[in-house]
Order: sequence, then C-alpha cells, then structure tokens
Amino acid sequence: MTIDKPSRFQLSDLRALWREAFGDSEEFLDIFERTAFSPDRCRCVTVGNRVATALYWFDCSYREERVAYLYAIATAKAYRGRGLCSVLMEDTHRHLRTLGYVGALLVPSGEDLFGFYRKLGYQVCSRVGKICCDASPNGLAVRQIDGGEYAMLRRSFLPADGVLQEEENLRFLQAQARLYTGEGFLLAARREKGSLFGLELLGDVAKAPAIVGTLGCTEGCFRIPEGEIPFAMYRPLQDRTDVPPAYFGLAFD
Repeated sequence: MTIDKPSRFQLSDLRALWREAFGDSEEFLDIFERTAFSPDRCRCVTVGNRVATALYWFDCSYREERVAYLYAIATAKAYRGRGLCSVLMEDTHRHLRTLGYVGALLVPSGEDLFGFYRKLGYQVCSRVGKICCDASPNGLAVRQIDGGEYAMLRRSFLPADGVLQEEENLRFLQAQARLYTGEGFLLAARREKGSLFGLELLGDVAKAPAIVGTLGCTEGCFRIPEGEIPFAMYRPLQDRTDVPPAYFGLAFD
C-alpha cells in the first residue's frame, strides 16, 4: 500500500472510483478536471496497482491563512471496511501541515458521517439555515456576474470569521451555477426544472421570494448563514489554539 499524489496513469482509476462512489456523469467529471483538479491537491491510497481510496481539496483562506476544503473523499467498494479512509485522512493531515495549512474543512454528505469525522478530530464549526419560498410577483433588480466580481463582493458580504473561497473554488462553482447580485444580496444558484436552488444567499435573505420570481422560477430553496443545521466541520492542523471558522458556505453538492 502506498499513499501519494496520483500519477498521470491513475487518472482513469480516479474517475472510475468517483463514478462508483458518487454516480456523477462524465460531463461533471470533465468540468471538475477542467476547472478545479490538480494532482498536487489530490492524494490516494494505492493497493497493488489499483486506486483504493482518494480525496481532493480546494485552497481556501481563513484569517489570511491557508485552510483546505477536503472534497470527494471515497473508498472503492472492494476495499471498504479496512480503515483505508482513516489512514488516508491522517496522512493528508500530516501532508497539509508540512505545506503550511493551518486547518482542514469538510462537509459531510450524510448525518452518519459526522460521527466518523468527529473520531478523526473534526468538530462542527459552521451551521446554516434553509429557507424555501414561492415566487413573489414583486420585481427586483438582479444582475448576473462573473466569478471575479462574485469573489470581490463576497468579501464584503461574508459573515464574521467566514472562510474565503476563491480561485479554483469559484471556477468550479461557476461551471455548475450562476452568480447574481442586487441591492443588498449576493447569490450563487442553479435552476432545477422550475425551482431555484441557492447554494449560498448572503445579505438580505428577505428578498428570496422576489429573486425567485425575477429569475423566472415558481419556487426556491436557499442556504443562508444563519441557522441551526450542522454543515461544515473543521480540524486544526497546527499545534496552537485557534478560533475555528464560524461560517463556511460553498459546498459543491
């Protein structure tokens, strides 16, 4: 068994593992590879000549220091139950520490995983809310923007002790969602048939019904910073006492 960043010969194995674990399409994987993938931000466990477990991360910033958003953590079905994910996580923590990261973040994909990650030293750091509403007929000025403008505006809308997610974070986000702003709000959202799903709504959340109507949908659901739903977990990586992030908003689900 070896743990390292992937070689170019393992890229097809990584895609096969991702498809098996998450069921995403080839188009989605192409988008990830084009906008966010780097071998230097990926580690995998190789058993024999097969990729058994893998994870990826996005570079983020918290209080002007580097933190890693761990993403798409998965073990192939044939290798589950052997503790390989825990081994890979601990190895990745050591690797990130040597690179100067001060902490690692992740967003569990199911309630059962919160307990698993807690055993690896993670604690819930960010809770979010969810609001769902029907469209309002009241008009609202909404402007679509690009990732660069979204990044600039997000710095001013971000709650205190929030995590900055830029660069490959926003390239990947922009390939999956559209970015909007208007007076007093900032939104990343995608349409799902006649509904609007807001991955992140910052600012004046009372404008949600008018946003739904203006964007031509009949209903919408939005993640917002204020709420009680456990969302992101954080583990410090350096030997010091730090205040964990209070808000981590963009999960690529």
